[in-house]
Amino acid sequence: MKAAKAKKTLRKLASKSEAKKIKIFFKTGKGQYAEGDLFLGIKVPLIRKVAAQFSKMSLSEINILLKSRWHEERLLALVLLTNNFQQNQNLRDAICKLYLDNTRYINNWDLVDISAPHIVGQHLLRKKKKPLYKLARSKNLWERRIAIISTFAFIRQNDFADTLKLSEILLNDTHDLIHKAVGWMLREVGKRDTDALVQFLNKHAHHMPRTSLRYAIEKFTKSKKQFYLKNTLAV
Repeated sequence: MKAAKAKKTLRKLASKSEAKKIKIFFKTGKGQYAEGDLFLGIKVPLIRKVAAQFSKMSLSEINILLKSRWHEERLLALVLLTNNFQQNQNLRDAICKLYLDNTRYINNWDLVDISAPHIVGQHLLRKKKKPLYKLARSKNLWERRIAIISTFAFIRQNDFADTLKLSEILLNDTHDLIHKAVGWMLREVGKRDTDALVQFLNKHAHHMPRTSLRYAIEKFTKSKKQFYLKNTLAV
């Protein structure tokens, strides 16, 4: 089984010292957003090399990796799914379904960010966006992040409507990782259409979370940043 072989390959690359650092970085302590997640201690470039070795792995085998308790095995699965999605149009429906059926295993910001735009976003480019609005209203933090980060694929096509609508839905989210994601996507909109971002900010900046606002205005001039930061009730 290729999944088993891939796991053995990852074990050979594991580093206990690196795992300790990563656990702190990804907030795995009690009460933190990734509480209890387990790490082998393998950096992303090495995981991408392993993905290249197992590029022919079937979706059923990838699914085994995706359901692993080890973070890097789930990450490997998502890299493989992303690569397969880009390389094989005939598998795109199946890959996106597998992804959306298993969001409970896509449970950290790096897992979301490395995959959501390239799978969910790309798949929905010319389809109805209803799945994103369902995810945006989920109680699950990571599903909400998938919703907004997936729109990066639309932004790259200069289509900003769903990013702005989902940002409005998520504007009062309580989690900092959503504040950052919303601000990041708004900043990406602003890089391509300053007027679209300014219109959004003029309507919402006064009650946006401070983190979202800071991310969104990062590319503005100093004076323009100060204008928005001084005229907001956000904290």
